[in-house]
Amino acid sequence: MKKLDKLILGSFIGPFLLTFIVVDFILLTVNMLKYFDEIFGKDLPFMVYMELISYFVISISPMALPLAVLLSSLMTFGNLGEHFELTAIKSSGISLLRALRPIGVFVVFLTVFAYLSNNYLVPRVNLKTFSLLYDIRMKSPALDIKEGVFYNGIPNYSIKVNQKLDEIRLRDVLIYDHTSGQGNIHVITADSGRMEPFFNDRYMMLTLYNGSSYQEGQSQRGIQDKPPTFNRTRFSTNEMVFDLEAFEMNRTPENLWSNNRSIKNIGEIRIDLDSMDREISQKLFFNYATTEASYAYFGRERKITPPEDLVRKKLLADSIRNLKYQEEYELTHGVSLQGADLNEQSEAARLLAADQRAETRDTVAGSVGGGTSSVDSLASAYSNDTITNAVVDNPVSSEGGNQIASVVLPRQEKEILLLTDAQRAKLDSLRDTQRQMISAAASALTSARNLKNNFTTNKNQIDALEREFRRFQISWFQKYTQALACFVMFMIGAPLGAIIKKGGLGMPVLVSIIFFIIYYMLTITGEKWAKEGVTGTLFGTSFSIASLIPFGLFFLRQARKDARIFEADFYYGFLQRIKNSFARIPKREKLKEEFS
Repeated sequence: MKKLDKLILGSFIGPFLLTFIVVDFILLTVNMLKYFDEIFGKDLPFMVYMELISYFVISISPMALPLAVLLSSLMTFGNLGEHFELTAIKSSGISLLRALRPIGVFVVFLTVFAYLSNNYLVPRVNLKTFSLLYDIRMKSPALDIKEGVFYNGIPNYSIKVNQKLDEIRLRDVLIYDHTSGQGNIHVITADSGRMEPFFNDRYMMLTLYNGSSYQEGQSQRGIQDKPPTFNRTRFSTNEMVFDLEAFEMNRTPENLWSNNRSIKNIGEIRIDLDSMDREISQKLFFNYATTEASYAYFGRERKITPPEDLVRKKLLADSIRNLKYQEEYELTHGVSLQGADLNEQSEAARLLAADQRAETRDTVAGSVGGGTSSVDSLASAYSNDTITNAVVDNPVSSEGGNQIASVVLPRQEKEILLLTDAQRAKLDSLRDTQRQMISAAASALTSARNLKNNFTTNKNQIDALEREFRRFQISWFQKYTQALACFVMFMIGAPLGAIIKKGGLGMPVLVSIIFFIIYYMLTITGEKWAKEGVTGTLFGTSFSIASLIPFGLFFLRQARKDARIFEADFYYGFLQRIKNSFARIPKREKLKEEFS
């Protein structure tokens, strides 16, 4: 490494570390303010706060790194330009790109480190953060009894103290005992008292002096029953022990948050995406499979078949499920299907087919809501991934009950076809009465409403699965885009610092905040588009980076030409050139008229 590289890199490392600490502290403060009411005031140990703060520092580092790179690179090259060191470097024959190389190599390694941190470290830290935050939220507030206010922090007791001489001595105490669960039937009053914790603050002893205890009986009074008893007891000293277990923080097992996408790396997210994709394909396939049975007359002449890609996904999902059932069968029965004889294989095949038919029947029953015969027929039709050509008839009861699908036999169909026109007309006349028409219209309306509700429910389920699928994809691509944002911010900050030629914390901080706000707004917008399905998830997550790269290339081009785009003289000269160009137009027209 040459001395120039050491000089430029050394001038960058210091501001980078400083700005990263400052930005991380600012983002930490913003995040801590979100949970301020839930974290503080619960008498937690100091190490618990330090543990939570350390988790927050690591979890917000992916957002702090791009801003730190942007601000530090802008400050570095702004200082070099302000002290004419960048001018001396260029005058010695070294180009701007060569001067950017040492910091660029460092930022490349920083980008790789950010990706590894996003993929491996941050998910584990998020898991511990969620677990610790949940435990803190569930912990009861610290024992803090205030004067003149009822305190309900101790379970089954409501305590009011009119005067506190100090943290131990109390005056004018009123206690409602709700341990019986019958309301305010037990009241204790005392002139004074002492509140002292003991046994490592796990219990609290409340000693009351010169008071009374009022307790009403719990018997239910009838018409001829005697009124409940009422006991009044005076005491000179009364000791009450309260269990403070509710004020202790219990740690929850971390596996309760194992399904959250924020605690998964890329490999785990891809496994979840495969499972969700198979589930979506399964629901779509069964929607196609049950739609034809829902339309009795439409299904007579037309067939609704699933798309080929959906059928392929269904076949792949069934093959994977068959392998799973095969492994379970081998583990349960201790027989390997690879080396088993034909009888054992046929028995295993029968068990697998029965499991598939049961699962298919349950799914179709939930979608159609019909009778058992239709479910069995559809399950047998689709258990082997084939679509039968059976004609389905859906007679509907006059009372608007559930539809019952029954397969019309070929013999009955032939008999219907052999009827003459007069016989068919006579049969149709039996159904042309006003009563039958009203009943048919009511049944058709009920059937249409049921179909609409079923389709709406299925659509909402599929939309929810697809939305969750897109969110997992966004979490996957974010691990790449947040790391690449460091290099993009370097492409903007370094040339911009060379153009501005101002160091320190003035102009660089202002420009950095502006570009970071733009980056953050574009990121939120792109992710929202991706979540709603307006654009693809890859385009949505990379929208901010793709939008800022042209700015970096433009600033780099202007920095290589030593453009003064942030100086007033540059824009004054630009306006003068435009003004002169418009002033030449009348002169040219006048010369054309003279020569013509």
